[in-house]
Amino acid sequence: MSVHMIWAQARNGVIGAAGDIPWRLPGEQRLFKERTMGSTVVMGRATWDSLPERVRPLPGRRNVVLTRDPGWKAEGAVVTHSPEEITEDDFWVIGGGGIYAAFLPRAEHLVRTTIDFDAEGDTFAPDLGPEWVVSSSTGWITAETGHRYRIDDLERLDFHTGDTFH
Repeated sequence: MSVHMIWAQARNGVIGAAGDIPWRLPGEQRLFKERTMGSTVVMGRATWDSLPERVRPLPGRRNVVLTRDPGWKAEGAVVTHSPEEITEDDFWVIGGGGIYAAFLPRAEHLVRTTIDFDAEGDTFAPDLGPEWVVSSSTGWITAETGHRYRIDDLERLDFHTGDTFH
């Protein structure tokens, strides 16, 4: 099983503010689409609600939405009520904060974009322990807006063997 996670964060770990992303960074959303296209994406209901209606469900992907509300439904969404209900072999976790925290123990790979500024926000990326190692990095890139960002692929290290799980 491969559980992947993908998020963008400010230097201070902020990934969201009042149900939105507190920045616009050309190229970052393209990376998200490239990495998740053709896959199952798993998100919380608030993340689903934050998506613009024109891209809901996310095209070219199976959209699984976790919610505690037993009566919630949305066209194009596969509704589940607990992380244990997701039995796919390979999927991407796309947010929000609580969903990342719930799946982090099962994740083997993550793609983290770090934007080189501190943001105000109310949702944060999960804290990663020493078992997460950077397997590749773009180094700092300057977007046309002047913002610097870096994209890191991280793999979970198996402390028993020293190998990555992925």
